[in-house]
Amino acid sequence: MQTLIAGLVLFIGAHAVRLVSETTRDRLVARLGPLAYKGLVSLVSLVGLVLVVKGYGMARADPVALWSPWSGGRHIAALFSLVAFVLVVAAYVPRNTLRVRLGHPMVLGIKIWALGHLIANHTLADLVLFGSLLVWAVLSFRAARRRDARAREQILHTESDGRGQDRAVVAPSRLADLAVIVIGLALYGAFAFHLHASLIGVRPFG
Repeated sequence: MQTLIAGLVLFIGAHAVRLVSETTRDRLVARLGPLAYKGLVSLVSLVGLVLVVKGYGMARADPVALWSPWSGGRHIAALFSLVAFVLVVAAYVPRNTLRVRLGHPMVLGIKIWALGHLIANHTLADLVLFGSLLVWAVLSFRAARRRDARAREQILHTESDGRGQDRAVVAPSRLADLAVIVIGLALYGAFAFHLHASLIGVRPFG
């Protein structure tokens, strides 16, 4: 369990600097430079992810059951994971409807994925892993939406002062939407039917 917790601290901590203190994050970016800061975050996240996978596997070998699992939980987790994969892909494909409308589809995808797995599982390790990620994703999504609202207010204030410039409106693309769905389904299928068993030790289907 210690390995799992250490991994979560590193992984979530690397992504929560801005959530805890945006000023601290800005100072780090200014001191290290944008590329070096992103590289540091990626490195810490990768180490944390490796520890999470290893620690979760160790915890599953000696599980501590907290409640009786719900028979339909696996189906909920599978459905939520499918939606989550599509949302995560949407974060990387420009001009798709989900990215334009939601703004932060990756964090929303993590939130849905964590909730589905929290419903489906019943051990202490599951509660620690998926509960922690769910709380982080909820707080991160709310903070991101607040930043978006402040940015819109700043734009409106600038325009009211007559200092604004014409901005091109980003319109969703049907081709981008199709790409998000196809890639999301393909990645979901590869992970659910192949990688999940080898990485996690559990076959979601069968």
